[in-house]
Order: sequence, then C-alpha cells, then structure tokens
Amino acid sequence: MANKERIISFPHIGNYYVAIEFLIKNTLNMKILIPPPITKKTIELGSKYSPDFVCVPFKYNLGNYIEALEAGANFLVQAGGGCRFGYYGETQEQILKDIGYDFEFLSILNTDDLSPFSTYGIFKNLNPKLSLRKFTYYFSLTFKMVEVIDSIEEYIRENIGFEVKKGSFEKLQKNFLNEIKTINNFKEIKSLYKKYDTLFKNVSINKPQNPIRVGIVGELYTVMEPYGSYFIEKELAKKGIEITRFITVTYLFKKHPKAKDLIKNSGKYLKYTIGADGTDSVSKAKQLAEAGYDGIIHFKPFGCTPEVNAMPMLQNISNDYNMPILYFSFDSQSSETGIKTRLEAFYDMISMKREKEKCKNVI
Repeated sequence: MANKERIISFPHIGNYYVAIEFLIKNTLNMKILIPPPITKKTIELGSKYSPDFVCVPFKYNLGNYIEALEAGANFLVQAGGGCRFGYYGETQEQILKDIGYDFEFLSILNTDDLSPFSTYGIFKNLNPKLSLRKFTYYFSLTFKMVEVIDSIEEYIRENIGFEVKKGSFEKLQKNFLNEIKTINNFKEIKSLYKKYDTLFKNVSINKPQNPIRVGIVGELYTVMEPYGSYFIEKELAKKGIEITRFITVTYLFKKHPKAKDLIKNSGKYLKYTIGADGTDSVSKAKQLAEAGYDGIIHFKPFGCTPEVNAMPMLQNISNDYNMPILYFSFDSQSSETGIKTRLEAFYDMISMKREKEKCKNVI
C-alpha cells in the first residue's frame, strides 16, 4: 500500500459529502472517490456482510465502503459516533478484510471535540507537509460551508411543500450544491450564501398563514440521511406540510445544548441522560409540543437503545399535549409501501384533528 496512490473515500450522510470532499481536497495529498449515491444495492451489499443485530447505519456505511472499494478506493474513513456505533469501525474494517479487500482504514472516534487542533494531528500524519495554519483555515472554511448548507436546507424543509412550480426548490438546490464546490475563501462563500438565500426566497410559494406543521426527532443518521428514512421529508412536503428538524451537523457541533440543559428543558419527562440522541428527542419533542405543532415523527434504526429508551417519554408528551407521534423503526427489511401507508394515515389523523379544532373555534 505504501507505494500505491492513496484513494480516499467515506460514507454518505445527506449532502455533507460536498464539505468533506472540499476539506480533503485542500488539506490532503490524496485522490478522492465519493461512493455512488445510496441505492437499494447499497443496503443489500451492507446487509449481506453485516451481523444481523447491528443497526441500519452500520449496514448503509458498509455498503458505501464496498461500492467505494469496488470503484478503486484504498483508504477508508469512519467517523465513529456517540453510541455503540463508535465501536463499529474495527468491525467494519475486519469484515471488509475478511471479504478480501486491500485497504487502509482510519477510525476517528473523538467526534465530541471536532476542533481544528484536535484533528490536525490526524491529517498531519496523512500529509506531513500540511501546516497548522493551512489546516485551520480550510477546516474553518469547511465548517462555514456546512453552516451554509444547513441554513439553505432548513429554508427548503419549511417551504418546499408550498412551491407553486413543482421542482423549483430541488433544481435550485442542485445548482447551489454544484456552485458551493467552487468556493475558495470566506468572501466567496458569504457572497454565494447571499446569492442563493435571495434566489430561494424569490421562488414562488403559496403557503397558508397557519400550515400543518410536523417536527422530526430521533437518531442522527436516519434523520440526516434521506435514503435512510425513505425520503419521508419529501413525502411530507408533497402533502403541503411545513417540516422542522433540529439535528444537523451545525446543531450537533455548534448549537447543541449541554446535557443538563436538555434535561431541564424536558421538565417532568426526563431526569437523566439516556444516551446518544435520545435525550435530544425528548427535549425537542416537548419543545415542539409546546409550540403547538400538529404532530411529531420519530426516526430510529431498529434496536437503537437510546431511542427505544426515549419512546415512553415521547408517548407521555403525546398524551399530555394531545399531539400525535408516529414512530418509525428502520432496517434493511423496511417496506417502502408500508411506510407510505402509515404516513397517509398519520396525515389523515392530523388533518382531521386540525379540522375538528377549527370547528370548535367557529362554534
């Protein structure tokens, strides 16, 4: 491997591959290979070689790795996680080597401290010529890129269900993602954000004053990777629903409250942290309920312990605030038809509830 050109790859999660590619391109002397977009083939490959009991993000990531290795990658990166996923890197590496692939594997587990100084040493080992100044600059610029992507996508979630000309938001988002890859400095990204913020807000929408609002909570991978949740956000938008979700990379590393504040905000529903994103799910569900949302959808991989722990508290919030909650537990065997059927029933429920409340107010 020492004499071969290093070709680096990493798993997909939402559109963040754009920012990851930018950071690697500007800091490491490596060729970058982005895996193909996630498809049914990805999860089939990942499931074929995964232990049955592991959560579905493991299977998606493993499928990403196999597709990348088949395309020529020979250096893989895994970012770890705040739950048992943080221990999966070694397992994934061993599985891939048992299959017969020849590659290097880097597992970055200290994701709680994603600062330039804590990660510089890792990049320096891969590129000895990399200066701290250069790395810090491009690391900061990459995070700014992430913030811009998250800000644009937040506006899209809240408004795409009301566009007058269908497809306008998706077309503009595609242009935005292509153009953000070309930025070189903070001035350019500031200018790009200003440009697209204006363009998105100029897209014609027909949004009622008080639309149906649904909040999404749950485990971070299934929340942030659209394919991992069977594009439920898109399905909700088709029904003219305003969508809110908190978990983004910007939220996780910049806006995330301390555990004690999440517990405080959870009130009577939670007294202790319950791991990974479970505490967030309870706290944010209560916040959404107090804000008068019409419903909440909870995402989790099958068997995700922190989110299983959160579910009784979520149900208590649902009962106390008379706010429906729909639970989805995803695995490689999840049925797209079944998911759409449950979404239809959920939409009918919150629509009828809204109509009843409207009639009460008239009377």
